[in-house]
Amino acid sequence: MEFLKTMGLSIQNQVLGMKWLSKIIGNGLSAVGVDLSSRIGGSLQFFIYDVIKITILLCVLIFVISYIQSYFPPERSKKILGRFHGIGANIISALLGTVTPFCSCSSIPLFMGFTSAGLPLGVTFSFLISSPMVDLGSVVLLMSIFGAKIAVLYVVLGLVVAVIGGSLIEKMHMEMYVEEFIRNARSVDLESPTLTRNDRLVYAKDQVVNTFKKVFPYILAGVGIGAIIHNWIPEQWIQMALGSKNPLGIFLAVLVGVPMYADIFGTIPVAEALLAKGALLGTILSFMMAVTTLSLPSMIMLRKAVKPKLLGVFIGVCVIGIIIVGYFFNALQYLLI
Repeated sequence: MEFLKTMGLSIQNQVLGMKWLSKIIGNGLSAVGVDLSSRIGGSLQFFIYDVIKITILLCVLIFVISYIQSYFPPERSKKILGRFHGIGANIISALLGTVTPFCSCSSIPLFMGFTSAGLPLGVTFSFLISSPMVDLGSVVLLMSIFGAKIAVLYVVLGLVVAVIGGSLIEKMHMEMYVEEFIRNARSVDLESPTLTRNDRLVYAKDQVVNTFKKVFPYILAGVGIGAIIHNWIPEQWIQMALGSKNPLGIFLAVLVGVPMYADIFGTIPVAEALLAKGALLGTILSFMMAVTTLSLPSMIMLRKAVKPKLLGVFIGVCVIGIIIVGYFFNALQYLLI
């Protein structure tokens, strides 16, 4: 058992966390005269290390996930979802969300297509919640910082929020609050062409290139913010705002996170810096969930498809679910870390 624990920590630190990379960068900066103990030197090391680490993980994860995603085009996903009913459909929809787009804005066109196809509203909302919140990439990225237990629990609880949230919206019978052009749209159900292995590899490569171009500016912004938090903001400030001394820290984290726009790749360096400064685990994860699920740009896009009342219910369900998950993690923090 001790061997397995040691092996797991080694994978987390050296393979996913790439601690060896941090050492190499530190040695390189020291060799050219940078003082790593200074704020500027520490920020520079953090920035270079995290940008390279996240870029490598980003490209590998997107390639693997896109290859898997090639087996689940929208037409096939509609057929899969159409075979299930009740809460089973919500569960399958939430699970399908884990192998689809990486941010909330790119999930919304699929949500609109599923709704136009006549799938139950609650089922489509389960997909819309889970897709940006708990994609497969989040498991690996969270493992690189928090370890396997927290990463898996994060995904499980995210799926629970998606299933319960979609089920609640379904029971409220809010179909009338979907915009007319979505409800009256004709669904064209075409069979996707059979893809060869080479086609799937090309598709995965293209997804890496396209997603990297779109996401990289947010990685730079996220790492920059993380570097500032890590080296310039006093630890007591973070602990006062997001630590155990502030029982409302989760509400503050969600309030700050909602207007922002980023995906899991952009929030990881911020989460890493906050954890190092003493912010509570649940507060950090609530911030990440809020940013990835309820960003302002995605809510503006969603408003084009649904009326204000349904949009408000969706935001309310997500916020309540995220806050509950945050307090759950805070309560178990010392057992999980």
